[in-house]
Amino acid sequence: MAGVRWPPEDSDLPPPRPPATATTAAVPAEQLVSDDDRSVAADSWSIKSEYGSTLDDDQRHADASEVLSISNFPSASDYSSDKDGSDSNEVEASLLGLQSYWDSSYAEDLTNFHEHGHAGEIWFGSEVMETVAAWTRTLCADISQSQKAGDSSNCKSDSDSTSKDLSSWNVLDLGTGNGLLLQQLAKQGFSDLTGTDYSEGAIVLAQNLANRDGFSNINFLVDDVLDTKLDRKFHLVMDKGTLDAIGLHPDGPVKRIMYWESVSNLVAPGGILVITSCNSTKDELLQEVESFNQKVLSVQDMDQEASNQPPVFQYVDHVRTYPTIIFGGAEGSRVCTVAFRRS
Repeated sequence: MAGVRWPPEDSDLPPPRPPATATTAAVPAEQLVSDDDRSVAADSWSIKSEYGSTLDDDQRHADASEVLSISNFPSASDYSSDKDGSDSNEVEASLLGLQSYWDSSYAEDLTNFHEHGHAGEIWFGSEVMETVAAWTRTLCADISQSQKAGDSSNCKSDSDSTSKDLSSWNVLDLGTGNGLLLQQLAKQGFSDLTGTDYSEGAIVLAQNLANRDGFSNINFLVDDVLDTKLDRKFHLVMDKGTLDAIGLHPDGPVKRIMYWESVSNLVAPGGILVITSCNSTKDELLQEVESFNQKVLSVQDMDQEASNQPPVFQYVDHVRTYPTIIFGGAEGSRVCTVAFRRS
């Protein structure tokens, strides 16, 4: 059901950082950054560029631009191509796509944490976060059990076996923000947990919250997924809103290609990528993954030895329990969570 996006509910998405909807995207820039205190706070984090170090990586940006110009990789506006005329709900470039916005926001959140103990905003709301964590646990447990099917040496109970299986999954949360999703995953039995964010303020806040809440074992690092310095692959990679924010950058279509290239190198073979989005439907994410797979396969076609490789990412499952709404004759959900498996 491409192109259908539902407006956020105020109770779920409190200010100052609502998910990237058309209403937010359309706010004039001067209204969002006119607060001198927020600007000073952002400066305190020594902002390197408008989108982290990736704007300095001219070659990767140029390569992705070239791919976009010669391939059928969908841009954000292509997702609503089934509609006649412009769609007022289409994703537009927004300050939410810029690192300066997030540096400023997390600097403010960190101040609120020190003064009042506030954890900051939970993007998409706590109910969605808890659903994602519990659903991901079940998905990973089922995969682990299926891999061990036929192993007669496995004599442990399901509960004991599941706990051991989940503790062996190393987990990466991209754009972790305040890190609360990783805390929820820890409660579900995952123990090897890493969160990254390109905003130093987010990482400082996430570490403070983890220490306060008894999750000091979670590892937090400053890192930009589009120019990652991580040299480790993960069995489970989580993305709750990061791809949405990337798509809101003025160069969103190009940066989304860079995103998939980076993520494909972060997910271990056989590993799982779980994306939660409010700006893309399940079908739109499937389309984007298929376009990326085709791009990779087209390159592999030039190499006869690699021409028989399977698609990079394959759809596994999606959350089916989110409330749905019917609007304009179409049915959908405000949020989708989709899992893909790395070949």
